[in-house]
Amino acid sequence: MPSALRLLALETSTDTLSVALGSGAPDGPLWQHSGPGGAMASTTLLPLVKQLLDASGWSLASLDAVVFGRGPGSFTGLRTACAVAQGLAYGAQDASRPHGLPVLPVDTLLALAEEARWNHQHAGHAPPERIAALLDARMGELYVATYACSPAGLAPLAPPRLCAPDDLGAHLQPDSATLLAGNAFESHAQALAELPGSRLQALPTAAALLRLAPGLLAAGAAVAARDALPLYVRDKVAQTTDERERLRAAAAATP
Repeated sequence: MPSALRLLALETSTDTLSVALGSGAPDGPLWQHSGPGGAMASTTLLPLVKQLLDASGWSLASLDAVVFGRGPGSFTGLRTACAVAQGLAYGAQDASRPHGLPVLPVDTLLALAEEARWNHQHAGHAPPERIAALLDARMGELYVATYACSPAGLAPLAPPRLCAPDDLGAHLQPDSATLLAGNAFESHAQALAELPGSRLQALPTAAALLRLAPGLLAAGAAVAARDALPLYVRDKVAQTTDERERLRAAAAATP
């Protein structure tokens, strides 16, 4: 790949939609947009991508990869980001790239930790030893992952998991060197009140995905569009339309 990457990043795992276009380098070009997500993401994402491409002067075919936050997070949001990433990747098919653009799925909690690291650093603070990414999973639970933070970047200490707020201390075992980052401090204030470590309100962003992308691409983490999948963690809470129809049919057939 050329040294100056051209990357498109999509992040729709929370109620905030985020899109960014750039190289992923700290001093590289960056075009970005954030706004309401949720149910609106499926109708606004493609027009926003077009706006950023028009603003940059880049064409879809000139991109090196499409990056998306694969989860965990909002089931609808994850499906939207994955489907749009696949569609855009296939839209760049040509003789030299018969399978379209590479797609880079990135863990949402890693993007959250990267956004926290970036904001913490730019606020003038020394880097924390660890970042615990906490994303409100609704239904009284949290999505959680912890990352070691070093000059080389973020390294996962455990895969993303679902956790009850009251079990968080035992799972994370945080200390004063841990930065707790995420969007769970209001919704689970009582359960998190006694945990040690500083706190930073943060969300995963498309800009964070871009910063992570060059290293992940170099490590071979990109996949063909057909192989890109969301990471739900809570697999069976959301049912597909086909699953709901089968359940209705089965219920109707039961005497």
